[in-house]
Amino acid sequence: MKRRLPQPLRRGILLTLVGLTLFSFCATAQKRARFEFRRNLPVYADSLLKDLTYPMAWGNSPITDFAEWRRAARQKVFDCMLTPPPVGCAAALPQSTILAEEQRDGYRALKLEIRLSRYYTVPAYVLIPDGKGPFPAVNALHDHGAHLFIGKEKMIRPLACEDSTVVKDADEWAASLYEGQFVGDYLARNGYVVFSADAPMWGERGQEEGPRRDRYDMIAGNMMMYGIDLSAYMTYDDISGTEFLAQMPEVDPSRIGCMGCSMGAYRAWMLSALSDRIKAGASICWLTTTDEQMSFKYSRTENGGFANCFPGLRRWLDYPHVASIACPKAMLFINGSQDKLFPVAGVEKAFRIMHDVWKSQNADDCLETEIWDMPHSCPRKAQERVLQFFRKHL
Repeated sequence: MKRRLPQPLRRGILLTLVGLTLFSFCATAQKRARFEFRRNLPVYADSLLKDLTYPMAWGNSPITDFAEWRRAARQKVFDCMLTPPPVGCAAALPQSTILAEEQRDGYRALKLEIRLSRYYTVPAYVLIPDGKGPFPAVNALHDHGAHLFIGKEKMIRPLACEDSTVVKDADEWAASLYEGQFVGDYLARNGYVVFSADAPMWGERGQEEGPRRDRYDMIAGNMMMYGIDLSAYMTYDDISGTEFLAQMPEVDPSRIGCMGCSMGAYRAWMLSALSDRIKAGASICWLTTTDEQMSFKYSRTENGGFANCFPGLRRWLDYPHVASIACPKAMLFINGSQDKLFPVAGVEKAFRIMHDVWKSQNADDCLETEIWDMPHSCPRKAQERVLQFFRKHL
């Protein structure tokens, strides 16, 4: 007599076999002879680039008064950033709660929860030097790195209240990108109040299921269904976080700077361009022009994506044009000759564009641009250079 497996078990085995078959089918690369996209770009990318004329750029725009141009160009950027996160009321300043505090060598470290929007609160670290203020201050903006498990902890050494996994991860990240030194702690030891907050999708603002780089783009696309640009929310939060920093009694609001590496560098020049609170900005390893970034010239497949995308902005302004809205502020840009994400040709082109703007306002001595023999990183010498820059301008 033949024995038959129970119906539920037979069904489960059948579904498993079907699933394995489908997995094998999907895992095999299927290619059509005709296609329209290659290496994450449209095959007509060169034609698209030729059509980008940047009519709002300084020198292209019909506006000849620089102050008026800055206002118009800044407003164009905000228009492309879509809906801003709503505050509690129009005149409200960010409110905060202290979650933890500890004394370090020459400064205090605080963990805060700050209400930057009616929708959400944002975890942040603040370092306050010992002694009598008010002090100059720096908004330290963390990088991307395709590593979303930590955010603010990339810039400031985690407080003792954090899980040991977070502490270990932060130590390893600092060793890999910052030559073992937490930039924020370094600046605090040298007399600066330092603020650093998680950007959306990083650290304690991440995904319940755990950090996955490939989910960022999907979530960013979903946010656009609400009329929200996720990258713009990051910039809006950087502006609001700087406003919080300016209202701290320990801070001299006339001496606030910002700095960052990689995506943090992008955030630094964006913030410098869009916030009048920022007096000086330092940007390490994030600058290029769109014709270099979005072309087939190089073998890379990472071209930027949603983390630095404002809908439609490239039809008006290129990256260095937006950064030039910061003119005539003091700005420092350092890029690496071995940086595979930002080839030197694009960096030098962007530098030339910005120098032309600063020169037009007789402020070229306020723009410092340097290319170092280094990869995509922010070593201790670069941090020392940033400190030297802030000492000069803050």
